[in-house]
Formats: sequence, structure tokens, C-alpha cells
Amino acid sequence: MQAQTQNSARGRGKANRGALGRAIRYLARYRAQALLPYIFLIIAVLSQLAVPKLLGRIIDAITGGVIAQNVVPKLGAIPEQFLPLLYQQLGYTPEELQTLYTGAEQILITAAVAIVVFAAVRGIFSFLQTYWAERNSQGIAFDMRNDLYAKISRLSFSYHDRNQTGQLMIRATDDVEKVRLFIGQGLLQAVGALVLLVGTLIILVTTNARLTLVVLPILPLALIIFMIFARVSQPLFSKVQQRLSALNTVLQENLAGIKVVKAFTREKSEQQKFGAAADGLMKQQITVSRVLAFLFPVVFLIANVGQALVLYFGGRQIINNTLTLGQYQEFSLYLIFIFVPLAQLGMIISQMSQASASANRIFEILDTTSDVVDKPDASALSDVQGHVAFEKVTFRYYAGGDPVLSEVSFAAEPGQTVALLGATGSGKTTIINLIPRFYDPTEGRVLVDGQDLREVTLESLRAAIGIVLQETTLFTGTIRDNIAFGRPEATQAEIETAAQAAAAHDFILSFPQGYDTPVGERGATLSGGQKQRIAIARALLLDPHILILDDSTSAVDLETEYHIQQALDRLMKGRTSFVIAQRISTVMHADQILVLDKGRVVARGRHAELMESSEIYAEIYTSQLVSDVDLEEEVA
Repeated sequence: MQAQTQNSARGRGKANRGALGRAIRYLARYRAQALLPYIFLIIAVLSQLAVPKLLGRIIDAITGGVIAQNVVPKLGAIPEQFLPLLYQQLGYTPEELQTLYTGAEQILITAAVAIVVFAAVRGIFSFLQTYWAERNSQGIAFDMRNDLYAKISRLSFSYHDRNQTGQLMIRATDDVEKVRLFIGQGLLQAVGALVLLVGTLIILVTTNARLTLVVLPILPLALIIFMIFARVSQPLFSKVQQRLSALNTVLQENLAGIKVVKAFTREKSEQQKFGAAADGLMKQQITVSRVLAFLFPVVFLIANVGQALVLYFGGRQIINNTLTLGQYQEFSLYLIFIFVPLAQLGMIISQMSQASASANRIFEILDTTSDVVDKPDASALSDVQGHVAFEKVTFRYYAGGDPVLSEVSFAAEPGQTVALLGATGSGKTTIINLIPRFYDPTEGRVLVDGQDLREVTLESLRAAIGIVLQETTLFTGTIRDNIAFGRPEATQAEIETAAQAAAAHDFILSFPQGYDTPVGERGATLSGGQKQRIAIARALLLDPHILILDDSTSAVDLETEYHIQQALDRLMKGRTSFVIAQRISTVMHADQILVLDKGRVVARGRHAELMESSEIYAEIYTSQLVSDVDLEEEVA
């Protein structure tokens, strides 16, 4: 247990160092397909970069055309010695002025058509970019959720003991969605902003370096602000996800236990608990909104400062006749292409901070090392005979805690029925949890057919064991689906045989739909005894070599228990069976009874022997089980 805690801590550290980068590397699973959005993005951005230059040409064509229309017809009246001065003042050569006079309209048409073409190209490739980015991101979310589910299902019971279901659900849903949105949108926008920014700067430097140098110092200032924001915002977004997990946990627990809430009239108090969780989430989201509300005005302020500088210094160049109106407008549009990416960076960093916080939470799970795993050289458990032995087994649920079992030793021979008896908390359930290796002993060994369970594969071990847990769990579907849960390929005859053995066949046929009857969520449409008998049938259908019944008749009446026990007595023959029960009908017929007290085996033997030798057993028999014997005799 302590090792798992240390492994989890190492996993968190590893995740924190590059969780978002690891999430992005999921794109590598899609190879060339992952590159398509970025190829389409570059084409769309290049099309976008062409438009300001064309608009500048249109404006210059218009202004030049107006000048040419006014000047060219009057050139004949101007003395020849003054013409060079005139051309210098106008900023045109004689050939350029003549071209504007005769072909200004053609320039306008050509530029306008080019703008439409580039707009169409940009629209087409923007669509392709968005489609493939979304497709890739959905694939990543699919892979990530499957990886999470596979990991969660493989983690040991001790991990689930320490983590709430609602928090795990949020990580597999909301956290994955935030990572998906960044990879599908934010990452693409970041690359697009970078390409647009670099492309624009190259164009500006090559067309008007002096004016570009006026704006350039603003960029580092903006980047510093964004870096500060990213550092401040990521912990805030992480807290949002934690508060959302807490809210989801309250909701999940209340929906699962709605009958208990209503039975104890705790609706108001549970509503207050949910309201407190919702209030915590709202306050944290408001804190994040406050930071965002500060960032974007700063971005626009920086953009406006840049525009003001360009307006002043660009205006001076126009006055000095070193910059045309079209070139100024072209520069202004390209300037927007600098500040638009900067504004986008605010949203991108916000999205990245959320995704980074969520990726950390996802990889905390994926990096967790289970304390119950197959050894590299583990062998499959084959030809199971059913000999089970505990050798000085001590077990603690948490490192440093009090032992739940202390030096427990016993052996069950193949075909024997071993009954575990004792007060609540004596260690009965812990013993049967160690047999299928839901946990590993803190000290000592558990063996099946002489092999340490840590030396065999989990799959082969659990395939040899049939289990009916104390807490009955059924899944949404039909009764047939639930009985055949461990063997979906089982025939109808095999399912009915198992149901008959569990005394479930008759009540199943009493339903109008028989074995096709839906059981509802968690078996809500069935009684406790009916659910228990279906769970027993589910275990028996596996025809296991080792059978575990964890107080599996606790939810049935005494008469039904008697009939179930008669069937189980027949089915237990040839199997090593471990039974936890509080009633004499099970204990009296066991080949070996272990009496537990405070995690130790204080007595063992058959019923008659223990009545003579164990004061604890005799007391339990006298105080709790005598009435069951009377009823059993009446039923018989």
C-alpha cells in the first residue's frame, strides 16, 4: 500500500512535467492524418496574407487613377522643363502614370478577382482544416477515454478505496474533453497564430522596415504578459476541476443513494451540501473570470498603442511622400494580422491552461502503478485442484495502520467447504478478498495448489474462482445478460440450469418477459433476494474450481435460504468453497469452520467439535442461530 502511494506520487510528478505534451503525442497514433489540418492551415494562412497586398494595390490604383485622370490630359499644356519636377512631386514615372490612366480599371478588376479567389481558397482549406482537426481530436478523446477506463479497471481495490467515483468520472469525461478541445482547436489556433505572425513580420520587414521597427518592441511586452498569465491561470483552472469533481461526487452519491436520502428525509441537508459544492465551484470560476477579464483589455490596449504608433509614423511617411495611401492601408491591415494572433494567444493560453490542468489529472491515473500486478515471469494457473492455504498472513489496508488480519494460517483441501464466522470487523471479508488477489498480503503468503498467488497471472487465477460478493451489483440489461455476464457465450439451457441451482428460475419465469426482463439500473426493479440469487447464478454459471460466497444469502428469507443452501450443497461438491454466513444452515454443514475474532483465527473445526471446544462459537450459536435450526427442521 505504501509502495502504491509512492508510485502515485512519482506518477503525479511525471505528469506535471509534461502532461499536455504527452497528450499531444497521442496525435502520433494517426500519422499522416494528424498533419493534414496543419497543411491545410498553412495554405489558408498564406491565402489570408495575400489579401492586404491586393487591397493596397486597389487603393493605389484608385488614387493613382484619379491623379492620372486629372493630370495626363493636361500634360501637353505644361512646359517640358517642368515635367520632371511634376513626376517627382506625384511620385510616378511617366510610364506608371500612363498605365494608371489607361489601365486603372483593369488593375481593379484583376485585384478584385484575385481577392475572391484567395477568399475561396481560404474558405475551402479552413473547412478542411477544421474538419480534420475535429476528427483527430475526437479520435484522441476516444483513445484517452479507453486508456483511462482500461487503467481504472485494472487498478487494485486499494486504489478505489482511496478515490471517489465522482472524481474518476470527471477525469474520464470533462478533463478529457478539455484536452480534446485544446488539441482540436487551441493547438491549431496556436500554430495558425504563429504562422500568421511570422509571415506578417517577414512581409512588413521586407516592405517597410522602418515602420516595422516602430511596432516590433511591443511584441516582447505582450509575450511577457501572456507568460505571466499562463503561470497564474493554470493553478486556478486546476482548482476549478477539483471543485467540479467535488460537485460531481456529491451528485453521484445522492443519485445512487436517493432511496436512503428520502427514507431519512435528508433532502434539505443534502441540498445544502450540493449547494455548498456548487458555491465553491462558482467562486473559483469567478476568480478565473476575473483574471481573464483583466487579460483581454490589456491585449487590446497593447494593440491600440501599436495602431497609434503606426498612425503617427506612417502619417509622417505619407506627408514626406515616402509611403502611398495604399501602402499605408496595406501596412495597417498587416498590423492587424500581428495583433489578432496576440489576441488569440490570450484565448489559446486560457484554453491551454485548462487543458494542462486536466492533462495532469488524467496522467495521474494513467501513471499510477497498481500494487496488484502480474510479475514479468508470472505463469498461468492451470489444472486447478482447489487446494487453498494461508501461511501466516498479516494484512493492513493502509501502511502504518492496525492489522486487519494477524498471522492467519489455515488450509482448505480440494472439495472442502470452509465457513468463516465472526463478528463484524473480524476479518472474514478480508480473507476472501485475498483469495482472488483483490489485495496482496502485507506479510505471509496465500497459495493455490502450492503456488504463491503473486507468482501466477491474475487472469488465470480469477478465471478459476466464482464470487458472489456481499454487495450485489447487477448491470443494466436483461436477467439473461446478468447471469451470463462472466460467460456471454453460454446457452439458454446452461443459464437456466444455473438459475435453477440458485433458486432463481421460478421467480424469473413469473415475470412476463422471463429471462428477457430488464433489471433496471443497478437491479432497481428486483428485490434484494432476487438480485442475490441472480448474482449466485452468475457465479455458478462459470463452473469454478473455487467458489466464494460473501454472506450471499443475507438478503433472502429463511425459507428461500434453505432451498438455496440445498442447491449449493450439491453444487459445492468437488469445489473448494468459502462461505461467509451468519446463519447456522450454512455453518453446520461446512467441512471446516474458522471462527475469527479481531483478525485472528481463534477456533477451527466442524460444528460438533466447536460446540465442545469454542466458547465464542457456542455463544454465537446460542444467541443468533438456534432459531434458524428450528425453522430448518420445520421446512424439512
